[in-house]
Formats: sequence, structure tokens, C-alpha cells
Amino acid sequence: MSRIFTTSVASVYPHYVTKVEKNGRTEAELREVIEWLTGFDAAALDKHLADETTFEEFFAEASVNPNVSQITGSVCGVKVQEVEDPLMQKIRYLDKLVDELAKGRPMQKVLRA
Repeated sequence: MSRIFTTSVASVYPHYVTKVEKNGRTEAELREVIEWLTGFDAAALDKHLADETTFEEFFAEASVNPNVSQITGSVCGVKVQEVEDPLMQKIRYLDKLVDELAKGRPMQKVLRA
């Protein structure tokens, strides 16, 4: 089991915010991306952050977007579509979306609209 599975989403979330804001995007856009991927609205996300939910628990409760298979590309040299562990793949999908947002990709493309 990877250490990230038992890491709280709340401990990583500020790094996501910093990453996107450093590149001219907003926390609201980050939250929109997270909602698209997981189905968690602002209240649900806030509860997960306050409860220090682990990534394992977070994705166990998520309603992952049916268009998630459209997310392709590499994160840390690993192609997200080739990650074998289902939980790790979901975490990598999130990482990929955050990367795309931070790199200035149009929101419509990040959300596979």
C-alpha cells in the first residue's frame, strides 16, 4: 500500500492551491476541477478537509466522473491511463487535472467538456 493512500487530502490540498494560484488560477477553479472529478460540492469537500479524510476514504466516497477515461498523459513520468491500482489511478487523475489547471489549460478542456 502506498503512503499516499493514508495521507489526508487536507495535508495536500494547500499544495494544490499554491500550485494553481502561483500560475494565475484560482482556488475556485481548483474546487470546480475537484467537483468534476469526485462529485463533491463545496460543502462536501470542506467536510473532507475538516475531517482530514485520507485519499483512500476520499475516493471511496467519491462518485468519479464517467468521463475520467478521457484524462490521459503523464504525471511524474507515469501515464495515468496505465496505472494499474484503481485508487492510485484516481489520485493520479487528480494530480493530472491540477497540473493542467496550473499550466493554464482552458477550463473547458480540463473538464473534458
